Amino acid sequence: MFTKQQLMLLYEVSDSTIEKYLVSHANELKANGYTVLKGSKLKEFKKLMDGTVTNYGTKISALGVFSFRAVLNLGMLLTESETARLLRSRLLDIVLDVMAERAGGHTKFINQRDENYLLAAFQEENYRRQFTDALDSFVEGNHWKYARFTNLIYQSIFHENATEYKKVLRLAEKEKIRETMYSEVLNLIASFESGIAHELEKASQAKGGKLTQKEAENLFASFEQHPLFRPLILDARTKMASRDLCFRDALHEKLEAYIQSVPEADFERFLGEKSKSLEEQLSDPDTLAVFKRLKDR
Repeated sequence: MFTKQQLMLLYEVSDSTIEKYLVSHANELKANGYTVLKGSKLKEFKKLMDGTVTNYGTKISALGVFSFRAVLNLGMLLTESETARLLRSRLLDIVLDVMAERAGGHTKFINQRDENYLLAAFQEENYRRQFTDALDSFVEGNHWKYARFTNLIYQSIFHENATEYKKVLRLAEKEKIRETMYSEVLNLIASFESGIAHELEKASQAKGGKLTQKEAENLFASFEQHPLFRPLILDARTKMASRDLCFRDALHEKLEAYIQSVPEADFERFLGEKSKSLEEQLSDPDTLAVFKRLKDR
């Protein structure tokens, strides 16, 4: 147990500052181990402290003390203390380390523990092929157009190009972006790829030849504004920004306005008993049967 005087030294704050939080967050701190000792409990505590309590003397009749959990709780609340800020940073590191261990590796691939990930990734790969085939057939330009127009899809959905996304998630050069994306984001990308492939073909047929890159870019801009995609884009941005900040300590600055608290169901989805590593999913006979049916189709 720790006294208020000890916390004043630890966090380098005044008595009145701690008292302010004891009033404003009384229930929370009490639930986490703050208590006021009186009578026999105070006498027992004094005996443990050799008869006196530092800076309080022997004549006190009541003494507020903090359990270790309450000390940490106060550290999470204090905005006036640099020590508390450092404590919060260290606690975040510990939480992320535990999450990474639970996830079976670096949290950058925590999205793959979602039971919906494999199917979404498989389907998106099919639509990706349709998209690149459409670029080949209906848009002028060399092979650089694939990266260029893929970045237009990323910027439409989450305001970042591939380079920016890799920087936010601290991905190595050879690590694939889509292997880190949540199933909802992959599904939306697949919808964009399928829809744009269709629109490119229609526009090319109407023109009677391949589109210039500028014409294709204008088509992208128009496609992004379709009302059908507005709620889907909002949902994808919210999930990506919120989950990445929570599970990966990765802040998408361009999506900061979309950050919300992560629902409890997401913790179960990515870290709970039902979540599985990619290796476990691939060894599941039921999962393999689904992929076989899709392949045969």
